[in-house]
Order: sequence, then C-alpha cells, then structure tokens
Amino acid sequence: MLKKQYLPIVITVCLLGLMFAAGSFRYTGFFSLQVLFNLLIDNAFLVVAAVGMTFVIVSGGIDLSVGSMIALTTMISATLVQQQGWPPAVVIPLVLLIGSLFGSAMGAIIHYFKIQPFIATLAGMFLARGLCYVISINTITIDNSFYTSVAQTKIMLPGGHFISISVIIALLVVIGAIYLAHYTRFGRNTYAIGGSEQSALLMGLPVARTKILVYTFSGFCSALAGVVFTFYMLSGYGLHAVGLELDAIAAVVIGGTLLTGGFGYVLGTFFGVMIQGVIQTIISFEGTLSSWWTKIVIGLLLFLFIVFQRLLSARRSVHKI
Repeated sequence: MLKKQYLPIVITVCLLGLMFAAGSFRYTGFFSLQVLFNLLIDNAFLVVAAVGMTFVIVSGGIDLSVGSMIALTTMISATLVQQQGWPPAVVIPLVLLIGSLFGSAMGAIIHYFKIQPFIATLAGMFLARGLCYVISINTITIDNSFYTSVAQTKIMLPGGHFISISVIIALLVVIGAIYLAHYTRFGRNTYAIGGSEQSALLMGLPVARTKILVYTFSGFCSALAGVVFTFYMLSGYGLHAVGLELDAIAAVVIGGTLLTGGFGYVLGTFFGVMIQGVIQTIISFEGTLSSWWTKIVIGLLLFLFIVFQRLLSARRSVHKI
C-alpha cells in the first residue's frame, strides 16, 4: 500500500507522465529524450531557485526576493566581468557570497524582529530590483570567453543527445538538497520548525540558527540560479527573471510541498518544474497559442493542488481526532 505522505509526489509524477504522453500523441517529434533534456536545459535556473524555495516553504516561510536576486546577480556579474574586467573565478564566488549574505540578513530580520516572511522578503525583492537599476538601466551583454564557452558547451550523451553544463549544476543541486533535507540535522530541524515552531523551541532545537540558515540557503540558490541564468542569457538586465519567484513557488506547491510548512520533497519540486516545462513545450509545439496560456494552465494546476492539499490536511486532522 502506498503511504499517504507520498501521494502528492506520486500525483505530480503521474501528471507529468500524462502531459508528456498527450504531447507525444498530438505532436510529431515530441516523444524523444532530447525534448526532455531541452526541458532541463531551458529550466535549469528555475530548478536551482525552486530548490531553495522548497526549504523556505517547508520551514513555514516564503521568499519573494528570488527573481530580483537572480536579476541582481546577472547585473553584478555583467558589470564586473564585462566592464571592470574581473575574472569569472572571482566574480562567481563573490555573487554567491552576496546572495547568501542577503538571504541570511532577511532570515535574521524575520526571526529576531518577528517580521512576517512575506513582508521582509517583499522588502528584499524591492531592494534587490532597485539595486539593479542603480548599477545600470540598460542591458549589459557578456562576451567573456568563459561565459560564452560554458553557454555553448554541449555534453554529449549516448544516442546523439546532449545537455548543457547548467543541467549538471541543477542536478547536483537537487541531489545535494535531497541529502541535506533528509540526512542532516539541518534538514530535520527545518521540517520540525515548519511543523510547529513552538514545539521545536520546546524540544530545544536551534530555531534561530536554522531559520537564518534556511534563508541563507535560499539566497545562495537564488544567486546560483542567477549565475546559471547569466550563462543562459549571456547578459545582465534589471528586468531579468521578473515574476520568477512565483514560478518557483508554483513548482514547489505542484511538487507536493505544503504551503503551511512541515511537509514536502525536493524531488517533488524538480518534477513540478518539469511540469511547467512540459506545458511551455506543448504550447510552443502548438504554435497558435499565446505564451500566456502557460500561466493560465499553471494557475489552474496550482489551484487544484492547493485544494488537494487542503483536503489531505483535513483528512489528517480527522484521523488524529
């Protein structure tokens, strides 16, 4: 018998399979490994950002600064590499450090000043997006040899298929996050805080440290997603990744993580991103539909999954009684 806690992720995987099968029956050339690999290539930055968001939502919080942090990372990277001539070996660790410090500052404000995560990260979103325009209001194109070579490198696989370096980064992040969530004290503490922060305090768990580390990790993932996005776009721009934080939240919820915290899986988030990618691919294969149909379908799926979560939570409450 399937355990109830695995039901949301099973539904997500089944939905992904059904959508891919539907696309394969309707469109010639849809059913191929390369189409799946292209989903990963085009959404690698979203996978990385959504992994960080998973930890935040599992802890019972939210992070609205993700998209703005990605844009700020592209702007800092483009400015330092393209205009100041800094080497990528210095710029990339620097932007990852900036993202981590930005996240830890928000985590500290949320915990010590008892600010709602929505408000604190909304302020972070405006701050990061505003800093982009302080740097420059124009697009800064990157033609640095390292960035262009990473962007153009194809890692060949059997059968003539290929993936990009960004896909390797995204998959390593997913694997590392799965280990972090389920096999470390930090992961267990994150789930405990999301289940009940008061209970976690009574059990003597390091709530303050864990909460700050959760937002630090989210900031790190946002900055890393920004690095991957820079490889993908080869430019820095203040309007990059507008609304991407909402795509990340949607992927996390569609992947089976409860918005109330305490329950969720990184692997489910990965499949949530893949579902969004399949929707985009189906619409591009159709050719006659506006790209806004992607948002409409994702919105409907998000609504259905939230209702499903609510029903599942209600059933758990009844069984506890």
